[in-house]
Amino acid sequence: MSFFKRLFGGSEKSSSEKKALETGLQPTKQNVLTQLARVFTGRRKLDDALLDELEEALITADVGVETTMRIIDRLRKRARWEAYLENEELYSMLREVMMDLFTDLDAQGQAHAAPAGLEGLELDKQRPFVVMVVGVNGVGKTTTIGKLAHRFQSQGHSVLLAAADTFRAAAIDQLRIWAERVQVPIISHNMGSDPASVAFDALQAAVARGSDVVIVDTAGRLHNKRGLMEELSKIKRVMDKVVPGAPHEVLLVLDGSTGQNAIEQARQFLEATEVSGLVITKLDGTAKGGVVLAIRNQLQIPVRFIGVGEKLADLQDFDAKAFIDSLLPEKMEAPRPQA
Repeated sequence: MSFFKRLFGGSEKSSSEKKALETGLQPTKQNVLTQLARVFTGRRKLDDALLDELEEALITADVGVETTMRIIDRLRKRARWEAYLENEELYSMLREVMMDLFTDLDAQGQAHAAPAGLEGLELDKQRPFVVMVVGVNGVGKTTTIGKLAHRFQSQGHSVLLAAADTFRAAAIDQLRIWAERVQVPIISHNMGSDPASVAFDALQAAVARGSDVVIVDTAGRLHNKRGLMEELSKIKRVMDKVVPGAPHEVLLVLDGSTGQNAIEQARQFLEATEVSGLVITKLDGTAKGGVVLAIRNQLQIPVRFIGVGEKLADLQDFDAKAFIDSLLPEKMEAPRPQA
């Protein structure tokens, strides 16, 4: 059994989840395999020439320069004691090196899988558990909140939404629609209201009602990072007065279809607030899903959830092994002919 199979274990996703993941990642898979097909041909020596070809293939597949160089460096170190390889061996080695990007080291220096999904949120530590969601307009933030509410409900948790993006009337209306769709209560004020006051009222309501989870939407403006920082800081201070330690999770939503631009967007948000987890959306509509590797490698923040479709169930817990298996199957497949 390979190292990453021992580390991550088998995927526990249902057959429907696996199918949705594989279908959603198909454009990226096709792109990656197309780039790698010319590299993994016949019996190859793991030398500089091959690594140069692999480097070009990964960058073209939108894995990113920095992450590609890390992968190549690790392969180069392994090449010191592995000379000639069958293409299957080299392909397997690449999968394992990619999996390394999704591991963390504990205090004893032992590798373990980065926490993901609902399990990574540790809901049992606090009631109500407060999740603050940040991200620019257009990345799928409101949709993600609605799907998250559905996910929490499906696990038996009572949920309350807070419409603290009062900068846009559309944001409040969209969140109300999602609240009705998934049948959860929502606390909202009029457009232009103080976002912190919305969060304050929402947490008070959650405490009074005994809600398990509160999901707080926030404005997605980045043109004035200073103003955004002050706004988010105020929301945090106010929530902490009602529920000590809130928010317990800050999720940053990124649009996977923007590729490497998502990383720059994330860095700007990290200047404005602390982020504890990532949600990467719209992976079903892009061939740039390789950016998930780059985001994890460069930001070193756990990827909690990924979006691979429009259905409620298409917001999935991020499973690193299932992701790599869908992107790079255990046995390399020939890329499909272009239509």
